[in-house]
Amino acid sequence: QVQLVESGGGLVQPGGSLRLSCAASGSIVTVNSMGWYRQAPGKERELVALRFSGDSTRYSGSVQGRFTIPRGNGKNTVSLQMNSLKPEDTAVYYCYANIRGARDSYGVVYWGRGTLVTVST
Repeated sequence: QVQLVESGGGLVQPGGSLRLSCAASGSIVTVNSMGWYRQAPGKERELVALRFSGDSTRYSGSVQGRFTIPRGNGKNTVSLQMNSLKPEDTAVYYCYANIRGARDSYGVVYWGRGTLVTVST
């Protein structure tokens, strides 16, 4: 079994910065990808950013240039550096991972419990 534990989040003013972190634990064989999704009130969950095992990344157009997944976070961890935050970035942010565990024949998707980010004055 794999678990994802998130940290970070909170209240920040528009234009500010915040960093989220997520660590995966358990019987992990391969991490295919890790990243972040978010869900704003009344909206569907959407992709924010992903880093793949080959070190490539994918970002939503709405955060491109403002959010980054830094390299070198450590094994089985992923962070999200959020700069120039806007009120429309307010959402619950979920850690996402596609991981093959010791008992898996292929990658399985795992989710964290979510952490609230509020951008407001």
